Amino acid sequence: MPALASRLKDIEISASAVMTTKARELAAQGIKVISLAIGEPDFDTPRHAIEAAYQAALAGDTKYPPQDGTKALKQAVQRKFKRDNGLDYALDEIMVSNGGKQVIMNALLATCDQGDEVLIPAPYWISYADMAKLAGGKPVLVNCPQNNGFKLRPEDLDAAITPKTKWLFLNFPNNPTGAACSRAEMKALAEVLLKHPHVWVLTDDMYEHLVYDGFEFCTIAEVEPRLKDRVLTVNGASKTYAMTGWRVGFCGGPKALIAAMVNMQSQLTSGISTVGQAAAAAALDGPQDLVKERAAIYKARRDMVVEMLNQAPGIACHKPEGAFYVFPNVAGCLGRTSAGGRRIATDTDFALALLEEKHVAVVQGAAYGMSPYIRISYATDTDSLREACTRIQEFCRGLA
Repeated sequence: MPALASRLKDIEISASAVMTTKARELAAQGIKVISLAIGEPDFDTPRHAIEAAYQAALAGDTKYPPQDGTKALKQAVQRKFKRDNGLDYALDEIMVSNGGKQVIMNALLATCDQGDEVLIPAPYWISYADMAKLAGGKPVLVNCPQNNGFKLRPEDLDAAITPKTKWLFLNFPNNPTGAACSRAEMKALAEVLLKHPHVWVLTDDMYEHLVYDGFEFCTIAEVEPRLKDRVLTVNGASKTYAMTGWRVGFCGGPKALIAAMVNMQSQLTSGISTVGQAAAAAALDGPQDLVKERAAIYKARRDMVVEMLNQAPGIACHKPEGAFYVFPNVAGCLGRTSAGGRRIATDTDFALALLEEKHVAVVQGAAYGMSPYIRISYATDTDSLREACTRIQEFCRGLA
C-alpha cells in the first residue's frame, strides 16, 4: 500500500468521538447507555429556520453558492455582530463556512508557516491543537488550572508569547470547562496583546449566549477596539440555535485576512449549503426568546449536575459560568479499584471503567490537556442527566 501523508502522524481521532462510538457500540448490543460525551444540544432547530430552508429550496435556491456566503446570510451576520457584540463589520469582512471548525482551519491555513506557534489556553477544545499541526503550526499550551478558574492569566499569556507566536486562541465560555471571562479579565488580556502587535487573536464565541447567574458575555474586539484589526471573531448557529447538523459557521475579521480565508475555502470546499444558509439567516434574524428560554433550562441542568457530582465520593466539581459542560476533578478516585475489578490510575481509566460498568459515557480530561478531570456535557434531557449522575455516584461508592 502506498504511504500516507506524514502530516497525519501526530493527528488523532477526537476523544469525544471515540467515546461516542464506544457508547454506540454498547447501545447496539441492547445496553442502555447514557452518553454525556458529545457537545450537542438536545433541542430542536427553531421551526422558522426549518421553514426558511424549505422555502429557499422551493424557490430554487439550490445552485452553487458564493464562496464567502450568501449576501442574505452575511447581512444577517452583520446585524448579529452589531446587535449582540457592538461590532461593525463590512460585508467583505465577513465569511461563512461549513461550521465554525472550517472557519478556524481556513484561518490557520491562510496564515501559518511551518513552525509558527499557536498559543492555546489549556484545557482546550480537542481539535485546536491538531488543526494547528495540520496547518504546519506548533501548538503551545498555556496552563489554566482550576485555582485560576480555568482562565488565562495575563502574566502567563505574556510569558508564553515569543517572536514565533502567530495566533492566540480564546474560547470563553470554554469547552471543556464552561469558564467565562469577565470584562475586566478580558481587558487585562487585551492589555498584554497590545504590547505584541505581531500576534493574531482568534476568539471562538460559540457559547456566547449560554451564560448564567447574570454573567455578561464579552468578546475581545468589543472590549478593546484597538485590537480589532487583528482579531478574528468566530461564531455559528450550532450551539445557540441547535443547528449542529446544518453546518453553518461564520466570522468577522480584517478584510485582507478574510480574503485569504475565502481563497483557502475556495480550494477546500467552495461555498456551503444554500438551504443551510437560509435557515441560519432566519435563526439570526428571527425571535431570540427561545435562546434565553433554553439557556434557563441549561442553567437548571448545570445546577443539578454540579450538586449531584459533588455528592459522589472522590469527585469535586467546579460550578462554571457558561456553556453546557462541567469539568469535575476525579483525583479522589485514582489509585483505587472499581467494583468490576479495574484499577483506576488515570482519568482515562475512570472514563473507560464508568462506561463499561455503569454505561455512562464521559470524556477524559487528558484529551483536553488537563488531568485528572473528566468532561461531562449536560446538553441532554434532565431525566437522563439525573440517572447518569446517580450511576456516577454508585460507581464512585463502589471504588475500593
